[in-house]
Amino acid sequence: MKELEKPIAPETTPAQVLPKNFLRPCLLLLLREQPAHGYDLLERLRPMGFNRDDPGRLYRALRALETDGLVRSVWEKSTSGPDRRMYELTREGMECLHESVTSLKATYEILGVFLSRYTEFVALRPGKKSRSPRD
Repeated sequence: MKELEKPIAPETTPAQVLPKNFLRPCLLLLLREQPAHGYDLLERLRPMGFNRDDPGRLYRALRALETDGLVRSVWEKSTSGPDRRMYELTREGMECLHESVTSLKATYEILGVFLSRYTEFVALRPGKKSRSPRD
């Protein structure tokens, strides 16, 4: 397996590998797809690099998004358990999501250049010596 294809080590946390504040656009995207309650969001965040070990972080982020006017919530009655808070995206949230995606795409392009150059570097044959500045 190539170095670039190795999976993230289990002891690695999202904060160590994901962009700063990446939870915020992820939540906006998931709520753009469909309104959801917290537990559902916890499950749907897993493929984006987040684990379920810190639900408090999720709810703090949702409250901050709501305070910023990007998300709104309502209590949903439940017939089989406690009522749940349902979150949905606002118009301002959609605009913020678009801005976040624009920024993430720029980061993606820069990382692509970096990884491409690195791949070229490590692809050099082991026996071949690179030229030193003295040559």
